[in-house]
Amino acid sequence: NSKIHVHLLPIGDGFQLEMYVKPFGLHPPYFKPSDGGTVILTEIEGERLQTERDLEEEKRAASEVLTNCPSLGTPDNFNKIWEFASPEECLEILSELNPLKGEEKIIIEWPKGERLKLRGTVSFDELTMSIKGSTDWFEASGTLTVGEDLVLSMKEVLDMMKKTESRFIQLKNGDFLALTQRFKTQLKALEAYSDPTEDGFRFHPLAAFAVEGLADEASEIETDAAWHAQLKRLKDAEKQEAQLPASFKAELREYQQEGYKWLMKLSNWGVGACLADDMGLGKTVQALAAILTRATTGPTLIVCPASVRINWEREAMKFTPMMNPMQFGDGNRQEILDNLKPYDMLITSYGLMQTEEEAFSKIQFSTIVLDEAQAIKNRSAKRSKAAMSLNSDFKVLTTGTPIENHLGELWNLFRFINPGLLGSLNRFKNRFAGPIEKYGDEMRREQLKKLIRPFILRRRKSEVLLELPEKTEIVLAVDLSPQEKAFYEALRQTALEKLKDVPPGGGGDSHLKILAEIMRLRQACCNPQLVTKNSTIKSSKLELFNSTIAELLENGHKVLVFSQFVQHLKILEKNLVKKDISYQYLDGSTSQKKRQIAIDAFQNGTGDVFLISLKAGGVGLNLTAADYVIHMDPWWNPAVEDQASDRAHRIGQKRPVTIYRLVTQGTIEEKIVKLHDQKRDLADSLLSGSNTSNRLTANDLMNLIKEGMAH
Repeated sequence: NSKIHVHLLPIGDGFQLEMYVKPFGLHPPYFKPSDGGTVILTEIEGERLQTERDLEEEKRAASEVLTNCPSLGTPDNFNKIWEFASPEECLEILSELNPLKGEEKIIIEWPKGERLKLRGTVSFDELTMSIKGSTDWFEASGTLTVGEDLVLSMKEVLDMMKKTESRFIQLKNGDFLALTQRFKTQLKALEAYSDPTEDGFRFHPLAAFAVEGLADEASEIETDAAWHAQLKRLKDAEKQEAQLPASFKAELREYQQEGYKWLMKLSNWGVGACLADDMGLGKTVQALAAILTRATTGPTLIVCPASVRINWEREAMKFTPMMNPMQFGDGNRQEILDNLKPYDMLITSYGLMQTEEEAFSKIQFSTIVLDEAQAIKNRSAKRSKAAMSLNSDFKVLTTGTPIENHLGELWNLFRFINPGLLGSLNRFKNRFAGPIEKYGDEMRREQLKKLIRPFILRRRKSEVLLELPEKTEIVLAVDLSPQEKAFYEALRQTALEKLKDVPPGGGGDSHLKILAEIMRLRQACCNPQLVTKNSTIKSSKLELFNSTIAELLENGHKVLVFSQFVQHLKILEKNLVKKDISYQYLDGSTSQKKRQIAIDAFQNGTGDVFLISLKAGGVGLNLTAADYVIHMDPWWNPAVEDQASDRAHRIGQKRPVTIYRLVTQGTIEEKIVKLHDQKRDLADSLLSGSNTSNRLTANDLMNLIKEGMAH
């Protein structure tokens, strides 16, 4: 008898596995496959018996076991004792051995009592499903048939799956059931897109495209008219090919035409869109094309930062002369709102949207565009609440940074365009944000990516603008003088003393206290006068700035200079005046009219340097007259710096663009730049690949202060 006997011996929580041949059935002697003599003698119940072993056949049979059990590897001989630390590993091997057992090629034995019983392996082939429409959801249920005597509801299977990370689920009688890895992944996806109900689960109508592919794999599926109507709506929207109106006056690039058609597809589908193209790819002109196509059905509302209101009006007049752009805030506001009609385009700031929330919420707009939509990333902010009260047939977000810090921001943006799709905030945190941000869960990231993919369009400049000139980024190291180092170190020690009572996990207002001390250290890196007004210590960063500017201007370049500290800009401004260098200036307090005058003047050749505060001028401006950008101080989120740099590196720029970052060595600035590696564009981690976690805890912040200067 050359049949292989597989012995499974429980040892603690784990198992040992050995292979034997038993020439006389259950009676000894036993041998390892192909090991020992050929002729075997034994005595059973007083009778002497003899048999001849086929060592080659034993070797072939043992090899077949190893070939079919990848978990056992491929040892050089069959005398090995395999050890497995956990029941899951043993179940994995049982699932590999079961087909051989079914073909009666092996016998599985438990010398000390059967610890694990595997009922079999199941996939979508054993599943029957039902999907039916209800008021705001689709309800789904299903049954899984296991052999002839066991039928499980889909809800039971999903509940059992939650109790284990492995693909083996434990049945009520203690037996185990193996799900194929693909089936487990598919069920996990269904669970991710749905909420549990009494009989199964329910999912948002816009998750239909994600569920459809999974449902199609069931052995049987029963659906109703509502489900077929939803799928037809999706497919009809895909088929429709939007045509640009004849009155549209812009020549769209190929990728912009694709963006316009994508916007119109979602408009026809009746869902919202997030146009998240890289900065400088012309999101405004793509949105204007869709606005004009839809203009016959009612008025349009544009909500944008105050700094770009005039830009929207100018672009609308230039590219969509049929539209009637109006700046909200001029004239009788209520009268304007009462008389809105098709082709009217009302342009307002986020501030005015908030103060006029009640009046705006009563109007049904044809199209609403929230430009630089990261402005509503904070769900608890008043402007976010005001945005959620707006009503429109088609809602569009345009943003180069759909996620600046964490996935909760993405949830809030989707709450505006397609409410309910990502579930409640708690459900979203538990299902997606927590696993992705804390643990780098690749499966959850892929599921979220699939769920949002139809509603978000993001192209990188490197992918679509082959004609855009090169961009070079350079860090200019600033070495502090001995006096500056002493000044910085004294500030750092004072900060540690002030924060000595902050609990390790933070809490209360400790976050704000730590950030206040960090800001003083960052200001000291820029210029001691930002911390101590009358300080006589010279700024090494200012000296490097002067020599860099002198060299750039001597060679005929124009420069954008960004700082997050307005007082730092004021110091730089005094410095430029003293050196008789022509410049333009813009910060948060600059009036709308003066901003536009400064921008136009710079673009038309007046001013070699443009001083800009990062928050007030980092978005929506077109400053292609400059070919150099200097960041005077690093900001926490590199995406915000990238947006600012792309005021120069955008459509219309003909020359290579160089970006300098001035970073003081051995200080907190250097640490912030190191954080950039982890934080660079969280949006891309979701929309393309890498994992990242962007939330800084109180401990993270304290660690930025604790380490002294490198000497």
